[in-house]
Amino acid sequence: MDNREVILDIQGLTKEFPGVKALSEVSFQVHRGSVHALVGENGAGKSTLIKILTGVYQATAGSFTFKGQPVKVEKPLDAQCLGLSVVHQELKLVETLSVAENIFLGRPQSGRGGLVDWRRMRDEAQKLVDELHIQLNVGREVSRLSIAQKQIVEICKALSFNAELIIMDEPSATLTDNELNCLFDIIDHLKRKGITVIYISHRMEEIFRIADTVTVLRDGMHIATLPVEQVNRQQLISLMVGRELGNEYPKLPAEITDVALEVRNLNRAGVLHDVNLNVRHGEILGIAGLVGAGRTETARAIFAADRMTSGQIFINGREVRFSSVRDAIHHGIALIPEDRKQQGLVLGMSVKHNTSMVNLDNVCEHRLLNEKRERELARSMIDMLDISTPTEEKEVRLLSGGNQQKVVLAKWLAVDSEIMIFDEPTRGIDVGAKAEIYKLMCQMAQRGKAVIMISSDMPELIGICDRIYAMREGTVSGELTRENFSQEAIMELAVS
Repeated sequence: MDNREVILDIQGLTKEFPGVKALSEVSFQVHRGSVHALVGENGAGKSTLIKILTGVYQATAGSFTFKGQPVKVEKPLDAQCLGLSVVHQELKLVETLSVAENIFLGRPQSGRGGLVDWRRMRDEAQKLVDELHIQLNVGREVSRLSIAQKQIVEICKALSFNAELIIMDEPSATLTDNELNCLFDIIDHLKRKGITVIYISHRMEEIFRIADTVTVLRDGMHIATLPVEQVNRQQLISLMVGRELGNEYPKLPAEITDVALEVRNLNRAGVLHDVNLNVRHGEILGIAGLVGAGRTETARAIFAADRMTSGQIFINGREVRFSSVRDAIHHGIALIPEDRKQQGLVLGMSVKHNTSMVNLDNVCEHRLLNEKRERELARSMIDMLDISTPTEEKEVRLLSGGNQQKVVLAKWLAVDSEIMIFDEPTRGIDVGAKAEIYKLMCQMAQRGKAVIMISSDMPELIGICDRIYAMREGTVSGELTRENFSQEAIMELAVS
């Protein structure tokens, strides 16, 4: 029996939207001074639960107590004043203001006559930063900070409200290994101070590294709450997806033939230096490297999204020159970008329109949109990729992260591109959706397409790829074939 103090007691929380039951009688407890992981596939109800706890949504039924007292949180400020704060995946900071101004946004430290006491504000902000044992200039403009530093600002903002429970929503999605270690040190420090952390992540290794307890949600229902030490990775995945996932990396055999794409001496001033690589039909080629190594920049230069200074690109042995992204698409190249929301989708448009946007030639007749063709195309892609949406008219912004990624894939599969470049294709999506994307990539390779996967997740590169290039400081630093794959070998090439 766990005798630790219960700081949060959730009792039968239910949330219904028109036609959808997002949460169904969810109940569990969170203990003070612990790290409590909250996991589940996209659409499991995690975000809905957090929005109820923080006053964004009101529950249809159920309640929760905080620090032993029943509470009704009607707006986010109510939650903050109670001592319950959120560090969102998409950080909510004002880029043009300083660190100190963001920490006390809307609550300026006042001096005589009600005027803002700037020195006091900076001093109070510095105390919060120092408390985390972090070096950060509180007078610096937030736009000049790294993602990790911006997260620290959000944590300091939570502490400025005397937060006793901090919810961290996918905090590691865009962090380097060093930044992630720094975040874990901060979480450990908060835990020692008696502050509770609810940690939401799709990365299993993080759950087992820092969490004391894990709660699993599936289809809006509470499945289990367990001490982390009592569950292993496969058991946790099985609880999340409701079935045995089998091989986490479903590598399928494919015939690897001729070189589909070759890049020679690709340069982009100040960014890329003599990049040489190739990928064959039927092959899945991985590109590894630390953040800033030039992986995304290489993909964008190949796709003509960024102009290269010099170099050559060959497709099926013939040199090609692209003056625009349209040229690259015409030659059979597709890029599934790292930032799907900003670069891969038009969030306010429907699944149907997003699917057809680079395939207008096939859905237009006499330069006019044929709505029947567009609808049929969208429906065929929804069926092929098992996109969870009630209709092709649904706005993409309302889909889960995994289903948004599938819509990006649908857009390019509709064009039937021969060279598919995936940049961090599984970032921020759940294990079930990841397995589906891995399987799809392998099926593309079986159909003779050339697949390039850029990833910071070394286990997925090792599990899925046939060859791996490592990049460092804007150039290719080495190549590994499948029989030589290991995380140590990849890291050695990426850093040495």
